[in-house]
This record gives sequence, structure tokens and C-alpha cells, in this order.
Amino acid sequence: MNAIKETNFNFPGQTNFYKGKVRDVYTISDKYLVMVVSDRISAFDVVLPEPIPYKGQVLNQIAAKFLAATQDIVPNWVVNVPDPSVTIGRICEPFKVEMVIRGYLAGHAWREYSAGKREVCGVALPEGLKENDKLPQPIITPTTKASVGHDEDISKEDILAKGIVSADDYEQLEKYTRAIFARGTEIAAARGLILVDTKYEFGKADGVIYLIDEIHTPDSSRYFYSEGYAERQAAGEPQKQLSKEFVRKWLIENRFQGKDGQTVPQMTPEIVESISERYIELFEQITGEDFVKPEAGHVLDRVEGSVNKALAEL
Repeated sequence: MNAIKETNFNFPGQTNFYKGKVRDVYTISDKYLVMVVSDRISAFDVVLPEPIPYKGQVLNQIAAKFLAATQDIVPNWVVNVPDPSVTIGRICEPFKVEMVIRGYLAGHAWREYSAGKREVCGVALPEGLKENDKLPQPIITPTTKASVGHDEDISKEDILAKGIVSADDYEQLEKYTRAIFARGTEIAAARGLILVDTKYEFGKADGVIYLIDEIHTPDSSRYFYSEGYAERQAAGEPQKQLSKEFVRKWLIENRFQGKDGQTVPQMTPEIVESISERYIELFEQITGEDFVKPEAGHVLDRVEGSVNKALAEL
């Protein structure tokens, strides 16, 4: 199967290796990161047993496209994208907050609102909103970056009071977040989509703030289809989403939500192929480009060769 389940490379100058849920990250000479976006897939904080062919390529190429499309707003960490599933970038010291921005009342913010809260992360929300309503203006609802466990909501006031980010840096992070979200919203609208909410991560190197990690992918963002949005809202119907929600739905239908005692349903070749096809659809819808599958061959050999060539040229 042409999928990357795990990697175990030993690149020239390699000084560290970290395996995340989805990404394998190699540190080179304590200066660069080689991020291999595997085809592992997670849901409900569980990595599912079967990889999804081309999923990593989809996420890596969408992120590369949007990072390139926003580099006039904020510099980013990318140095090279030598392979469809790999990004090489500069090492930055990450800020310990994720900048979540929401243009619509959906997901976590809606759950808080429907529970009676009228403030999220210190941001006041008006009365009378329904799920998936457009907010009067986009709101920033940061979360802490937890090394263990789940990220937690935090207000701007607490971030500054606790010294997590300096006042000057946080002001710049907010400006960047709003500007990138505005650009992403424009690009999405041209594709018949609504960018509902998303998150950005930033880091610092040599005193410069950089945008790091992936952006505007279906794993880090929520999209609605523009067509029919107003009609569905007026009728109180669910919105048509473009995200990996379909994977969670399949798991729920098969009685799995990551809870103790539950077993991941069997991922048959048909299920794996259908998820792969949906990710390719997501890529083409978001980018407006045809998805190009790499030439047949051993995928790990291809990745290793691409990275070695790129590192030799740094």
C-alpha cells in the first residue's frame, strides 16, 4: 500500500527525532526541522490502526499553498518542500499559545454558548445567536499549548498576566492572526467555501516572529459550503461541512468515541480507500487544483531520497 505509516530515517546531521500523532519530526544540526507528514489518522485523540494513502500529501500540500499565499503578511518557517509529504523549515521557539480565530459560532464556542456562557476566552458574545451563525466580527479565542493532555481556553488578560507572551508580541500575534484569517477567508470564498474557524501557531527565531506548523488544512480548520448556507441557517438545518468530520461520524456510527472499553471498528480496504478519496476531494475543493499522485515506487525510499537531496543543498 502506498502509505506512510511510520518512518525511521537517519538523516545527515540528525540530532533529534519526535513522533507525533500524525507527523514524524527530525531535527537537523539543531537548526532545521524535517517534518514528514505521515498518512496516520487520528480521531478522538486516538491514532487509528490503518494509514490513509495520500492523506499526508493532502495536508502537506494544502499547508504549503496557504503558507506561500500569506508570506507577504507574516514570514513563515518553511525553507523547502522537497517532497509531497515533507516540509523542511527553520527551528523556532514556539509561543505557548495557539491563536484560534472564529468567524462563526460553531464547534467548541457553540458548545460553550449553548451551555449558557456569553463569554469565551474573555470575549463577550451577544444574546440570540444560533449554532453556525456568523459572528458580528471574528473573535480570537486562544488556547494554551499543553505538553500533556488537552489544550485549554485562556483569555488575553491571563496570557499577559502570567507572562506567557509579552504584551508587544501578543499584539503582533493578534494582528497577524486577523490578517491571515482575512486572507484565508478571501481564498475560501473564491472556492465557494466559508472559512469558519481555524488556528495558527507562531514561533520566534533571532527576534523575528514566524508562522509555523500547518495552516488552513481540513485537520486544523472548519469550512462550510457557501452555497445554501443562508437557507440552511434559516431552516435551522446543519451546515454542509468540509472537514474530517466524516471520519468521526463513521466511528460514532460504529460505536467508537475513544472511550475506555471501546474498540476501533475494522478498517477494511474499502473504508480506507473511501477515506483516502474524501481527502483527495478536500484537497481539490480547497485548492482548486487537481490532485497529482506521485509515481509508483516505494514511498519511504522516495521520501528519504528527496530529503537527503534537499539537505545536501542547504
